[in-house]
Amino acid sequence: MSYMKKGFFLFTLIMSFGVFAQEIKNVNFVQEGEVSKLIIEADKNLFAERFHVTEDKQIILDLKNVKISPKLLRGIDTSEFPGSTVYISGYKKPGSTNDIRFAIQLRDNVRSVLESNDNKIVLNIENRFGVFSKGKLRSNDDTTLGGSKSVEDSIGLNIPKSNSIEDILSNLTMSGPKKYIGKRISINVKDISVPDLLNMIADTSGFNIIIDQEVVKSPPLTLTLTNVPWDQALDTIMNLSKLVADKNANILIMKTVAQAAKEREDQVKNEALKADLEPLVTRVFLINYATLADISKIIKDYLTEKRASMQTDERTNSLIVKDTVDSIDRIKKIIETLDTQTPQVLIEAKIIEVNDTYEKKIGLEQGLRFGYDPVKDSSALPEGPGFSFSTAGAPALGATIGIYKRLVGLDFRLQLMETESKGRVISTPRVVAQNKKPATITSSEQTSFRVQQVATTTAPALATFQNISADLTLTVTPQVTNDGAISMQISLSKSSFNARPSNDAPPNMNRRNVTTSVLVDNGSTVVIGGLYQTDSLDTISGIPFLKDLPLIGWLFRTPKSNVTNKKEMIIFMTPRILNQDQAGLSERAARPSDKNPL
Repeated sequence: MSYMKKGFFLFTLIMSFGVFAQEIKNVNFVQEGEVSKLIIEADKNLFAERFHVTEDKQIILDLKNVKISPKLLRGIDTSEFPGSTVYISGYKKPGSTNDIRFAIQLRDNVRSVLESNDNKIVLNIENRFGVFSKGKLRSNDDTTLGGSKSVEDSIGLNIPKSNSIEDILSNLTMSGPKKYIGKRISINVKDISVPDLLNMIADTSGFNIIIDQEVVKSPPLTLTLTNVPWDQALDTIMNLSKLVADKNANILIMKTVAQAAKEREDQVKNEALKADLEPLVTRVFLINYATLADISKIIKDYLTEKRASMQTDERTNSLIVKDTVDSIDRIKKIIETLDTQTPQVLIEAKIIEVNDTYEKKIGLEQGLRFGYDPVKDSSALPEGPGFSFSTAGAPALGATIGIYKRLVGLDFRLQLMETESKGRVISTPRVVAQNKKPATITSSEQTSFRVQQVATTTAPALATFQNISADLTLTVTPQVTNDGAISMQISLSKSSFNARPSNDAPPNMNRRNVTTSVLVDNGSTVVIGGLYQTDSLDTISGIPFLKDLPLIGWLFRTPKSNVTNKKEMIIFMTPRILNQDQAGLSERAARPSDKNPL
């Protein structure tokens, strides 16, 4: 019984996380003064966790048990803003189905504050070190919002209790925009040594400073500075004397640029020496979709110089690499990213053609005809008229009086005709194409016409038949972008038969062609072309002047003809990626790096 209860509890827990996951409605980035904000809105309260990766200059924000549209996972390029952020990328967290990760790439390691307001998560990021007050940072220490860590714990900051020394020193040792907030001082000295100047500023500010021996050799300076922040004065002295500073909590270690460069060079040499002593391992990578030649060309640039080796096996389509452990891990990530299925796209076109013809004829076909015989013996004439009424052909109403007294051959035919015809043709060609490769589909309809050869003295006249075709051809070259949209190069041509001028003549042809380039979201429909044509023709003939007389003019003209012909053609295109997940498009978001960079 206890097992059943545990199973029911586990099932309820899984259902609560899988079925009732929050849905993210909007992701936005704004700047307000000296604070950049990543704003995430959902339909329910969000569960978020944040941590800093100092070595990569990144802030990682994880959202638990959420659903999100692929459009909202597109990268946000913030490099044009003057703040501390460079790029924001969202993607599914590796190894999880319902967790989303946002990686915020920074110019420098600055602090952040995570806030929650109803169904909204706001990640506040400093645009320079020192923007956030200590009180705000302390209040954010326990703001887990479902588990976020404090800034001090995550990036190891030691914030002093007064004078904002830590903020100032971090500002001095970082690049990018700076804002000086130190106490204002005035300096007016002549030919004073750099160590003495640094000691003067240290005494004024109260922070600790260590001066390298090479700094003592710097030439003396003459300064006249009035009412400037002491951190700006310190920054100016460092620039004039070509000094750099390393920060250790609230201590600055001053070095010359040359000394810092030499230390960096020694560090690189030591790292290279360590790399030469690192043991090598061998790993076999099975390549599924990419070609060995293409993968090998990329991987060779990431091998350890002079130590690594790489071989290919065409039979098993494998790549054998011998290198250090770090390089093997880096190569593994590259292959996992690149060795994916080629996207395949189903392109469906709909071609709709509508023909609408309307014709109306009203009037006497041959006017009013009659005869009069004044000499015939009237006693022989019949006493009454003889009528002949006919509606032959349906559109004409006629009457004929053969003879009535001396009136002979009275005849008229009134034509009342209205013709309306409508036609609709829908063509739906479909074709599947690989990414960046053209695909063509063609449908043909054939007919023939008679060709009469002229007789000669040596050969009699012969009649042969010649074939002609009306084709529908669709050629598409799709290109799938990293965010899942589809760019298409389209060439569409359609021809059709019309009526023949005569039985032996070839039929008239209608031809339509469209060539264009479009960018469409996966599964969306776009109209790539349309044609609307209207022909109107009014015809009337008769005796000049008399046909225009009111009331009786219709006796002196043929039927008035009004013909209207409307033609309309619209072309729709709908591309769909058939293997989006297998091609890695659902998780492929343009991002500078992950928590574990290559």
